[in-house]
Amino acid sequence: MNDRWRARTTGLAVILAAAAVAGLAWRAASADAQPALVVRLPDGAQLARVPLGPNGEFALRYRNSLYGSLVEERFAVGADRRIELVEIAADELAVLEEYYAIDEPALQAPAGDARAWTARPGNAVSIRELVVAATDLGERTLLVDGRPVAELWRLVDDGAASVVLELEAP
Repeated sequence: MNDRWRARTTGLAVILAAAAVAGLAWRAASADAQPALVVRLPDGAQLARVPLGPNGEFALRYRNSLYGSLVEERFAVGADRRIELVEIAADELAVLEEYYAIDEPALQAPAGDARAWTARPGNAVSIRELVVAATDLGERTLLVDGRPVAELWRLVDDGAASVVLELEAP
C-alpha cells in the first residue's frame, strides 16, 4: 500500500475512534440526565440507585399476602417531578376489585403484559417519596425497563423491612 492510502486509512481510523468515544460519552451523559430512583433505609442509608428510562416509568411487583398472586403497581414520574401511580396490574381480578377497590372496571391486560388484568387506580397518588414494606413474604421487586430487577426484599431484614424510594433528579 502506498503512503498516500496508508495516511488516509490511519486518518479514517482516528476519526472513527474519536466518534466512538464521543458516542459513548454522549450515551453516558444521556443516562445521567435521566431521573433515577434511590432506594434508602428509613435512616437515609442508600441501598440501591436505579436509573429510569426516558419515559420515567417503573413498577413495584409483589406477592399479595391475601391472594398469594403477583401484583404490579405501575408508576410514572409526573411533570412536577412527583411519583404518580398510573396503573395496577394483577394475576387475579379479585385483587383489583376487592383489595384495591378500583372505581372503573378492570380490563384484560394486552398481549405481552406480565399480568392478566389491569386497572386505573381508584385514588390518585402523587408523592415525593414512596415507603414500602420489603418483606420476604411479599418479595417486593423494583422493575425498570432495560434494567436488572432490584429485589428490594433481599436488601433488608424482615425485622426492619421498610425502604424509601425517592426520585433523584438529573
